[in-house]
Parts: sequence; structure tokens; C-alpha cells
Amino acid sequence: MSGRLGARELIDLVLDAGTQVSWDRPIDLSGVAPDYRAELEAAAAKAGTDESVITGRGLVRGRPVAVVVNEFRFLAGSIGRAAAARIVAAVRRATAEGLPLLAATASGGTRMQEGTPAFLQMVEISRALMEHRAAGLPYLVYLRHPTTGGVFASWGSLAHVTVAEPGALVGFLGPKVYEALHGSPFPAGVQTAENLAAHGVIDAVVPVADLPELVDRALGVLVDPPVPPSLPRRLGDVTDRDAWECITSTRAEGRAGVRDLLRHGGSGTLRLNGTDGGERDESVLIALTRLDGQPCVVVGQDRSRQDGQNLLGPSALRQARRGMRLAEELRLPLVTVVDTPGAELSQRAEEGAMAGEIARCIAALTTLSVPTVSVLLGQGCGGGALALLPARTVVAAERSWLSPLPPEGASVIVHGDVSHAADMARRQGVRAIDMQASGAVHVLVPEADAETPADLAIAVAAACGEALAAATAGSVR
Repeated sequence: MSGRLGARELIDLVLDAGTQVSWDRPIDLSGVAPDYRAELEAAAAKAGTDESVITGRGLVRGRPVAVVVNEFRFLAGSIGRAAAARIVAAVRRATAEGLPLLAATASGGTRMQEGTPAFLQMVEISRALMEHRAAGLPYLVYLRHPTTGGVFASWGSLAHVTVAEPGALVGFLGPKVYEALHGSPFPAGVQTAENLAAHGVIDAVVPVADLPELVDRALGVLVDPPVPPSLPRRLGDVTDRDAWECITSTRAEGRAGVRDLLRHGGSGTLRLNGTDGGERDESVLIALTRLDGQPCVVVGQDRSRQDGQNLLGPSALRQARRGMRLAEELRLPLVTVVDTPGAELSQRAEEGAMAGEIARCIAALTTLSVPTVSVLLGQGCGGGALALLPARTVVAAERSWLSPLPPEGASVIVHGDVSHAADMARRQGVRAIDMQASGAVHVLVPEADAETPADLAIAVAAACGEALAAATAGSVR
């Protein structure tokens, strides 16, 4: 890839002008063997840096942040003991100073000239990063071309948000090494940023020119404090609607969904992608955002991505649990959005632990220490819906509903056919208004007979913002 920025140029691009402060101490070469020392000195002359990593701190649009950046021109960005020690020191200093950390990788991995002693430093780098994460501090990674080996298998894969530059080679074992060891080329197109994004290993592919904007959006949610809610609250009584009317209206085309909620009620939204463990399911989305000024993680069932061919599967719930973990670790409120015609019923779902994933989502959501708000936005069918429901505050749109099975399925069980579905819906107390009467719903958002998806989305976002502001009142971020 031509035109690659060096480490210093990348830092200059991301940090506010004139704010960078280096944390790097001079590298001591006194005990290094003469031939290796000559190699290091030649690398320094070529790269313009004294090692393969430079570190420091600065401001990103006024917010303090620590940086760790690979310099590929220094021995292919390889990590020896001195480079590893520099990374560990920077991470621990960022932790001590309470700073978010941005890392940019570009490396072939462990420095072969130093062998096992350098290889073992992957552990120390990982340990320092997990201490940083345990302190509730954000860690962002930008994977550059190429990122392979021990770098990708340690500090390149431990971020809360991970993106990569277009066309970057990103993989565990470099393709040249693979071909030399196995006598055949590695399959084309596998170790690319785009393929990893498609498989949910990384969150996005981002051109380097767009990196400052992405970091700004992320820190706008992760670092900036809440602002007073400002969206108009929808007041008034709800209508005692027929249960079957509620069900048919939430199934209709044009019903507001989670994307409308983010588009019209959110700001500074940064979408994440996949489980970060090699699974991706579009029926659930994860986003860092602000709902009516309140920073939060949103985990939402996306009705527009669920149909007869793509129902809510176990990987979607594993994706949801990633969002829950992020909220807990980053100490952000969590908002879940329930809107699903039901979980997938198939051999794949059974063998993928569908029931277990429902149970684990419920267990995780009911034990989070951060404020939690669930939104029953539309359809709430079966265990897939229940998996994202049990928050401390449950907000429901007036026409939304929750049932253990689709009404048609309940009708089959009780009557042997689907013709009694409407009556079953009325008898089972599926409506949000019924759930409010029983205490399962805390806030009910009235719906107008004729309104746009944007209107309902804004009203629901306003209710969420109010609930989040109340839950976080008096807290310090």
C-alpha cells in the first residue's frame, strides 16, 4: 500500500496541533550485540524513530488521550523487549492518569532477532491493557497494513472499539510464512480488513483520513459528560387499544424501529459490528450513542433485518452480550431495544445454544451494575424478546406487546389451529398497558393514530433520556 503515513504523521493527523507530548525515554543499546546494534541503528536512520513504537499524550478535539503507535519502517514494526517495555509503560501511565488510549498497529509481530524473550512480552502488554480496561478506561485500536502475528494476537485484539484501514493485511500468521511452511499460498482475501469486518472480528474499515472523526465520535460518548435532556416529552393518557390491533400495527411496514430511534433520537452515534469473536448477525445492532444527550450503549433488535429467512439467532444474542459487557466495563448506561417476531428455530440455532444464549442474556442484564433501560418498541415475541427485557427501567411504546409465543402459536397449542390467534392475544395480557398494570412496564409512551416513525422515535428517545438522567443523577463520569 503506497503513501502510508509514518507513526509521527499519523499522530499529527489525529492529535490537535501542538498538543503532543512524548512519553518515550531513550533506548539503551549498551548491552546489545554489535551486529544487532548496527541493525537497530540502521533501522532508526531509515524510520526516523529510535524504536518500532512511539508513545505519548495529546488532545483530540480538546480531550486528553494517550497514544501508542507502531512505526513499520523500523524493522517491519516488530516488537522486541525495548518496544514492549515502552508500550507497557505507556499503558500503565495512561491508566494512572485516567486517560483513554488510542493504539495504531503496523507490524509483522514479535522481533525474530530477539526470539522467545521478546515473544513473552505479549503477556505483559496484555496484562497492562487489561488493567487499563479494568479501570473503566476506553481502549481504541486502528489496525494498519500490515498487522500480523503477536501484535494482532495481543494489543491489536483487546480494544473496546477496533477498526482497520482499507485493504490492510490483518491476520494471525503472515501469508509469506504460511506459504513457506506449507508449500501453498494462503487463501486469497481472508486476511483483509474488509473480510474481518464482514465476519464480525472488527467493527469497521475506516480510511486514515476519517480516523480523527471516528475517535472524536467515540470519545464524545465514552468521555464527555451527559447534557440535560431536551427532546419534547410526550404526555397524556394512552388508549385502551385492542390487543390484536397492537399486534398487527407493530407488524406493519413503516413501524418505527431501532434505526429510527438512533437516527432521530440519538447523536454522535458510532455503530459497532459483530461479537469481535468471528460472528456477525444483523438482527441485533450495537452502538455507542447519546439518547437525548445521555451517553449510553444501545443494544437493539433490528426488526428491518428479521424475516422468514433471517430470524434472531444465537450469534445475535452473543453480539448483544458483547454490548452488555462493553457497558459494564466502560461504566456506561445500557439501553436495550426489544423488537422481534421471535427467535430462530432450527438445527443451527439449537446447536448454537439458542436457549443458553437467552438464559445468559437475561442473567447478564439482571446483574449489571450500570443503569439499565429496556425499550419494548414493537413486537416482543418469545424468549428472544425476553432476553433483552429485564432492565431496571422498562419503557414501552403504547402498541408494543410481549408474549411467550406468537399468538398464532399459542392458538395452535390451545385450540389446534391458528384461527383463535386474536382471541389468544386478548386473553394472555400481551399489551404494554397490561404489563404496566402488573408493574412489568414502568413508563408507557402514548402513540398517536397517525404519526411518522420519526415522531414515535423521538418520543421514545425522550422517555429513555429522562429515565437515564434520573438513573445517573449525582453520578460522576
